[in-house]
Amino acid sequence: MIRLGIVGSNYGRTVQLPAFRADPRCAVVAMAGSDLARTTARAREAGIAKAYGDWRALVDDNEVDAVAIATLPSLQAEIAMAALARGKPVFIEKPMAADLAQARAMLRAAQATKLPTMIDFNFPPIMAWLRAKDMLDAGAVGRLRHVAVHWHVENRAVQMRLRNWKTDGATGGGVLGNFVSHCLHYLEWFGGPISGLSARIGGLPDDPQVETTVTMALQYAAGPQVSLSMSCASFLGAGHRIEFFGEDGTLMLENATLDYMRGFTLHYAKRPAATFTPIPVDDPDDAQYPDGRIAPVSRLAKRFFDAIEQGTTTSPGFAEGYRVQVLIDAARRSHQQGAWIAVPTETQVQETR
Repeated sequence: MIRLGIVGSNYGRTVQLPAFRADPRCAVVAMAGSDLARTTARAREAGIAKAYGDWRALVDDNEVDAVAIATLPSLQAEIAMAALARGKPVFIEKPMAADLAQARAMLRAAQATKLPTMIDFNFPPIMAWLRAKDMLDAGAVGRLRHVAVHWHVENRAVQMRLRNWKTDGATGGGVLGNFVSHCLHYLEWFGGPISGLSARIGGLPDDPQVETTVTMALQYAAGPQVSLSMSCASFLGAGHRIEFFGEDGTLMLENATLDYMRGFTLHYAKRPAATFTPIPVDDPDDAQYPDGRIAPVSRLAKRFFDAIEQGTTTSPGFAEGYRVQVLIDAARRSHQQGAWIAVPTETQVQETR
């Protein structure tokens, strides 16, 4: 049995906890939060035996074998490296850190210990996305020409004018850390390394410090270009759509619902078709959960526990998290300099040993 402790009593409790408990090899034995009384109440309600008001106590607990972290990006590096130093595998949220230096230190710690790490990039484990990936790899659209990402929603942080990491790019969040980090990961998952990009980042007209919007042009090393438009300040926005345009056809993933994870449809057209054909995709795991994020996170958790049992590394781990941090850093530099930024390939990024 893998005894796991969770640092973070919000997302860690509502999404990570049921996802980990879906695997019979895991027992969640402890939870840590910033407020001991609140964390104790939440742990008791969730049936977790131990509650801590300081993450250090959880990491030091000899009855905790592995640590999951769902905190601010600026806090994850210290917690993760402390857990790795104590020989404990680590599961973290995206983005992995507040900046590139923190992410590099985390990757080096993972490489030095050779312990399993996992980062919660939870779009690729969605069943419609897995089907899309299989179709693209099988040549369904032929040679890829370009990819278009359109993701326009309005999140609660913007609705409520909240000042937190989700709106503050300086602390590793904002639109790049909270949303576009997902895009940068899944674009490389679908199409391989990105070799360069340009980006413009914006905020609300009356409050530009609230980071809400980004437009990007990206180049795959293999040749195709990518256009990306993301805004978390789009009242009644169209949702999340990714279009793959190839020489022989087009494949489209789309979710027009308010649920970020649940609701994706897959449509396909091959020359000389005049209209798209829906591709049916069923996910029996998803229906049992109240939150659309739980089923895909449970699939990542399974890989994490497999790696712990087998003593191997897995994906997406700290290497993928660091890669996304490299791309986020390039996007910020592009915005600041008003310039196209060349990005080293994934192989070159691994040269941090």
